[in-house]
Amino acid sequence: MSAPSSKLPPFDPADPLGIDDLLSAEDLAIRGTVRSWAADRVLPHIAQWYENGELPGIRELARELGAIGALGMSLTGYGCAGATAVQYGLACLELEAADSGIRSLVSVQGSLAMYAIWRFGSEEQKQRWLPGMAAGEIIGCFGLTEPDHGSDPAGMRMYAKKDGTDWVLNGRKMWITNGSVAGVAVVWAQTDDGIRGFVVPTGAPGFTAPEIKHKWSLRASVTSELVLDEVRLPADAVLPEVTGLGGPLSCLSHARYGIVWGAMGAARASFEAALDYAKTREQFGKPIGGFQLTQAKLADMALELHKGILLAHHLGRRLDAGRLRPEQVSFGKLNNVREAIEICRTSRTILGANGISLEYPVMRHATNLESVLTYEGTVEMHQLVLGKALTGLDAFR
Repeated sequence: MSAPSSKLPPFDPADPLGIDDLLSAEDLAIRGTVRSWAADRVLPHIAQWYENGELPGIRELARELGAIGALGMSLTGYGCAGATAVQYGLACLELEAADSGIRSLVSVQGSLAMYAIWRFGSEEQKQRWLPGMAAGEIIGCFGLTEPDHGSDPAGMRMYAKKDGTDWVLNGRKMWITNGSVAGVAVVWAQTDDGIRGFVVPTGAPGFTAPEIKHKWSLRASVTSELVLDEVRLPADAVLPEVTGLGGPLSCLSHARYGIVWGAMGAARASFEAALDYAKTREQFGKPIGGFQLTQAKLADMALELHKGILLAHHLGRRLDAGRLRPEQVSFGKLNNVREAIEICRTSRTILGANGISLEYPVMRHATNLESVLTYEGTVEMHQLVLGKALTGLDAFR
């Protein structure tokens, strides 16, 4: 039986399920810090950056993100913040509420490049790279996808051959976030002994990273091709603690977890824009938020938004307890990105023609999420991961 209504807290449209009650004071403080940073450093400029297809001052932004502990924040040691998985998720949500490109910068830096070195690297590699990356003084990238191999990385053509004690790498990687501005790249390649990871200083002779232009999504993000032409590396460039696809796939699972939260940030920003607009835009003599069809849209969006945040929170608690399975990450990524796109599209209908304007965040978030939908695992890949988990039958081939 519920308590008397006089003792109930007021209904909060921004938190209708009371999810904030699950957060500690430290959780809320970290969320507030990241939200304030994004409001000050990203939101006033992001529409122009997106329209221009650029992310100016990315190195300064990276240093600022390092200063607030957002880079590699769930890792421990080496200058990393040692935050909980939930705290990292809250940061991803706030960053993507500003723009998916900003969250991608942080996700690739911390959950892919830094995580690979932290989990699979030698102590010397960790000491050399991680403190500078945590501070944002060194930007990292992660090279797995190739022009002809995305969902099936086992077929990669990047090859590393031994030459004496050295390694010589040849091949190309595609759609690499941060590639053109990175100081270090974690690159995965075929070897005679299986797939291995290599820590590649981007100043190495033969390494180039041409930026990819003409994008209609993630425009405020640096996306590049990596070209390795006879890049010679010393023996200690290889990540010593992993051989095979399990290495890069575990990194992807770590990054996908951040996407589960981040997609809800893009959804929240779009929903809030639609809600504010509905309360002030008048047609037929009253705000459009007073019409039943508009309220039905807002109610349905709120349901999916806060269910998605609750799902992300649940997965974060499982990760903090060491109990999060890759299939559960697929569950979250598949659901939350798909629902976030639908929220953006519905928000656009409430804004009408204004919904396509960069004066509002909705279309920008919608187009960004089209990239988020397919990177780090397409819809079909995550459906098949879940299908295999449910049936015990492998349908990938």
